[in-house]
Amino acid sequence: MIKKKNLLLSLLLLGTATIGVLWAADHIDAPAVTGTSADITDFYAFASPENSNNLVFVANTQGLLAPSATAAAGFDEDVLIEFNIDQDGDAVADLVIQATFLDGMMQVYGPIAPNLSGTTSEIAANNPATEVAMTTYGSSPEIATGSNGIKAFAGPRDDPFFMDFTQYNEIIAGNATGFNDPGSDTFAGTNVLSVVVEVPKSLVGSGGTVNTWVTASRAR
Repeated sequence: MIKKKNLLLSLLLLGTATIGVLWAADHIDAPAVTGTSADITDFYAFASPENSNNLVFVANTQGLLAPSATAAAGFDEDVLIEFNIDQDGDAVADLVIQATFLDGMMQVYGPIAPNLSGTTSEIAANNPATEVAMTTYGSSPEIATGSNGIKAFAGPRDDPFFMDFTQYNEIIAGNATGFNDPGSDTFAGTNVLSVVVEVPKSLVGSGGTVNTWVTASRAR
């Protein structure tokens, strides 16, 4: 049996982009949430490389995890990860895909019309579309597929984002005019906690383009 919480949540962090192959990043520059369980580091959305009829949404959270700290890191049961989908270009979510966490499992709801708009959210469905066990550090990935074709994964991954923050600071200080090739990866050897949801395109709209962004919200 799936245990649920009635969550009323407030917006903590936002990233936005338009689907083709896209990413949005927010490493180290959100002091209100940096280092917390609601800290989003990256957002990716792209066509599935295995099935062109599907879209993949990825939210990476809790960045800068050292390997020694990753095994003890976990998803917060009071945090909602929400992929927002705007089908008509008005910058208002028409659909949401919601991920919650409880007792070592991730529950994925939607895509479904949100119950609320603006800076608060609540769980928009009575039953999850997919439920998956959270993958533990160092183990094979746990991937579950729901009856509507939605696939889901939750667990630690190597941080895929590349950024040379040392050189960036030199540029900002006026001591350099550009980045080195290839430069030094500030995030090398660190991990993130990833939420990955693969969804049939038919569930998010028939148009050629959708706008999408991700939020992390904490129960209040």
